[in-house]
Amino acid sequence: MCDDHPSTASRRTALGFLGASLVAGPGACALPGNPSAESPTAAPRTAGPSPSSSASTAMSPTPSPAGPGRLRNPFVPDFTLPPIQGGLAPVITKIPTKHPVVFLTIDDGLVKSPESVRLLAENGYPATLFLTSNTVRDNPAFFKAFMAQGSLVENHTVSHNVNMTTQWGYQRQLDDIAGMQDFAVQQYGRKPTLFRPPGGAYSTAMRQAVAAAGLKAIVTWEAKANGGRMDYQYGNSLRPGDIVLMHFRPEFAADFEAFRSAQVAAGLEVVLLEDFLDVA
Repeated sequence: MCDDHPSTASRRTALGFLGASLVAGPGACALPGNPSAESPTAAPRTAGPSPSSSASTAMSPTPSPAGPGRLRNPFVPDFTLPPIQGGLAPVITKIPTKHPVVFLTIDDGLVKSPESVRLLAENGYPATLFLTSNTVRDNPAFFKAFMAQGSLVENHTVSHNVNMTTQWGYQRQLDDIAGMQDFAVQQYGRKPTLFRPPGGAYSTAMRQAVAAAGLKAIVTWEAKANGGRMDYQYGNSLRPGDIVLMHFRPEFAADFEAFRSAQVAAGLEVVLLEDFLDVA
């Protein structure tokens, strides 16, 4: 399906060793042409983390490092990524799953602090890194340390134009997305499979461009760590299958602690999104 990162085989074995077939989950994709629920105008609810009794009984709430790309508990995914249909990439906002898992995604790459590498390593958290080439071009090698821990680099465009869906037509969007594809292959040796729109807004033209660039899906979010706290569009705690947004910003440590506290309180395990979707 794509070029595997060196640690993909061990991750995929951990996820799928039971040999169970995947079952498609409902309600994961937006209908063609629908505006994004995660557009810049969305107003997520703000709350502190609270325990989730249903999830906490499924696993220990205390995370412990498991090594690069390895899961502390093996999960056979109960969701199948919908295929590209009619030339449109599917849109994933949350993973419908019964497993006590959560997915950490980190965007942009502006602040390149060794502390961010250390925090993920100490907690054994793999993350999906949606990088922007114009932002990371000054030091692309910095992010290889995350890859060595089991994280993967994905596509967040070349320019990070948050107005690209309204300012640019199909071809300009495609060029910007495809440019990041080429940059990722050159710098990290892997072609990205997932795309995150700058600002979260997407359109039918963008879905077409994402598919044409060879990506499998657009990924948005319903929860984010921001300004040292958790913001939720639904509820007031993390839920199984949540895709969490963070950024490489000066407040990374405070945002990470907010996420970790919410994740532990909810009894969820941090799992690599690409593994669960089988697109690593």
